[in-house]
Amino acid sequence: MVISLKFKNLLTVAILTGVVSFNSFAAENAPHAPEVQNLPTKGEFNVIERAIPELKKAFIDSTPEDKKDGIPVGELGADGGNKDMILKLAREMADSKHDLYDSMLISYKGKLVFESYYSRGRINLPHFQRSATKSYTAMAIGRAMQLGYLTMADLNKPVVSFLKDLNSEKFVDGAENITLEQVMSMRSGLRISGKKITEITNTPGLNQVQALLEQSIAITPVSHTFSYQGIDANIAMHVLDAVVPGSAKDFIKNEVLGKMGITVYGWPIDVNGLPHGYGGDGSNQRSRDMLKWGTLIMNKGKLNGKQLIPAAFIAKATSRVAEPNVNWVPDDAEVSGLSYGYFMWRADMKVGDKLYDNKFVWGGGGQYVMTIEELDLVIVFTAHGRDDITLALVPKRILPAFIK
Repeated sequence: MVISLKFKNLLTVAILTGVVSFNSFAAENAPHAPEVQNLPTKGEFNVIERAIPELKKAFIDSTPEDKKDGIPVGELGADGGNKDMILKLAREMADSKHDLYDSMLISYKGKLVFESYYSRGRINLPHFQRSATKSYTAMAIGRAMQLGYLTMADLNKPVVSFLKDLNSEKFVDGAENITLEQVMSMRSGLRISGKKITEITNTPGLNQVQALLEQSIAITPVSHTFSYQGIDANIAMHVLDAVVPGSAKDFIKNEVLGKMGITVYGWPIDVNGLPHGYGGDGSNQRSRDMLKWGTLIMNKGKLNGKQLIPAAFIAKATSRVAEPNVNWVPDDAEVSGLSYGYFMWRADMKVGDKLYDNKFVWGGGGQYVMTIEELDLVIVFTAHGRDDITLALVPKRILPAFIK
């Protein structure tokens, strides 16, 4: 079967020769999670989501398999959690009674205790991430700090101080003062009309940043309010590319993903010549690898005992830096205090009379990496829905299963 995927190198050959196929026969209590057969264990590619056929049966596993991928596994119930409650929800998801979910994984006290795949989900196939890519971009900045290419003090420096080839004489007033922290918290102050943005985002190289700083309205001290926009993440990626040796692409591959044991992924190059820093055509990650990002947040920058990102950066990146002027939380969700850090979100989830602090990665269509430190819980979702209900579902159906 020939699947319409955008593979590179060996993966292109695999598709053209028809050796890559989808195993669609998986179900609850099946021995192995559904996967793409003959998919290489190393490679970079992107997946056209509509090309993935639907699973005939969902895969639901309360005793996840040890894949020797650096993720400890356990058993739901025996190692914690109310098994009946989670299985009931999973079966409802399999019956499409909620959003269009592709996977749900739960790690409790450092062990993967539940793993499930639905619809277009496969254990070894990277799933589109949308704006979750912004969070991974922030983590890459943190990795650069761990290696000494940036410091925490650099967060308060103007981004133009890292981008030496810009022509400051053409900047609008105030553009020279935009800091790296303001960019990563969506408070750059850049305001550009939709038509101009389309033109600028198709501008190659550093000229993209030059155009942004030239064509915005003037920036004043009061301009630095929250405005959710991909251009801020693009600028952060330009800074990363400027400070690390080699390229941002190679740095992400070798020093970020490579150190996390992520070997199959997608992270396409934008027209600016750098990896996408935002959503849209952003990165693709496997669900288990998404769990690693959550573990990194939960463990204050450590993964498998190694400090990959400074704890101080993780604390700041997941803190309440900005108050969003948007509200994408469902009306019936027991969620309050939505705030923004460095391309990451934070909110309180209410269960009974108690609030649980959730630091999370969020991508459009239902991509989440949630960390609830008080419960030692990491929850991963992938989906391809438009009416995202996950923020309402978690405090009602998942957190109660792990509250003693």
